[in-house]
Amino acid sequence: MNGRVYVKGDRISVEDFEELAHEAPEGVKLELIDGKLEVKPLPDQRHRGIIVWLMRLFMQVRPELALYPEQQLKIGAYRKGHACADGALAPFNHFIAQEGDWADPDGVLMVVEVTSRDRDTDRRDRVDKVRGYAEAGIPVYLLIDRDDDTIVVHSDPKDGRYQQSPSYSWGATVQLPPPVGITLNTEDLKDYAD
Repeated sequence: MNGRVYVKGDRISVEDFEELAHEAPEGVKLELIDGKLEVKPLPDQRHRGIIVWLMRLFMQVRPELALYPEQQLKIGAYRKGHACADGALAPFNHFIAQEGDWADPDGVLMVVEVTSRDRDTDRRDRVDKVRGYAEAGIPVYLLIDRDDDTIVVHSDPKDGRYQQSPSYSWGATVQLPPPVGITLNTEDLKDYAD
């Protein structure tokens, strides 16, 4: 690449994206969603707090699993997209045998996204990543939406779409379907409301 990125139309190649993402300065998170380059904002303190809350919960109820924060995954049809999930739930030490910066999503039980306070969060977290994670066959996509204090549990991916997407208010008891198979008491999320 030698300091140059070659873009045909409004798309960037996977190879150029991977090199650009590898060379990005610390603190900059890049994603490739539907062939388009996206810049993901750094999480704020409440965003980080929600991820830590989930990490502690999973360590207690499913110690054989780990919630990997900021996990880079190949997603979408034919794995041509690259997303940095706020959290990826997988067996403990699942990713250590994988080569490269971007992991294959096979074996990931659930991804978690917490909405950010930026103009692209609606399209990125509520539309593009829903499709990308479903196309990758990730069984559950948990969206913690800070704009309206809801949790959306996308599950049952089929033909590149999640068949189920119930929404719950913060404070509700939420059943995460198999293969996650736990009950979330989300009362504590109210402490993270803006």
